[in-house]
Amino acid sequence: MPARLDHTIVHSRDRFASARFLAGLIGEPEPKAFGPFASLPLDGGVTLDYLDSPSEIVSQHLAFLVSEDEFDEIFARMAERELPYWGGPMHQKPQQVNHLFGGRGVYLDDPDGHSIEFITRTYVID
Repeated sequence: MPARLDHTIVHSRDRFASARFLAGLIGEPEPKAFGPFASLPLDGGVTLDYLDSPSEIVSQHLAFLVSEDEFDEIFARMAERELPYWGGPMHQKPQQVNHLFGGRGVYLDDPDGHSIEFITRTYVID
């Protein structure tokens, strides 16, 4: 059986604010306290555990594969909040959606500078 990601820790300045930011975009319920974490369960059994960091935050990249309908919902929430987004991972193509591999994708930064990506097609690497 191949390994499956169970959870990962995401360092933040305010664990609940950061977890709520993502939860609000993807339409998930309020994160729950779990020890020192703000825990955000996702489909597939993966949990993001947000942890307050006493030191500088090192940016991480979190990519989420979503359906076309979910993308539309997330994109509408982004527009409602007037969040800046990009079509490329290094802040290229501001306020543009990419169409890699026949899907749609955007990048945005969370409150701690983590790069959040939403895609509708997984990237195929030959």
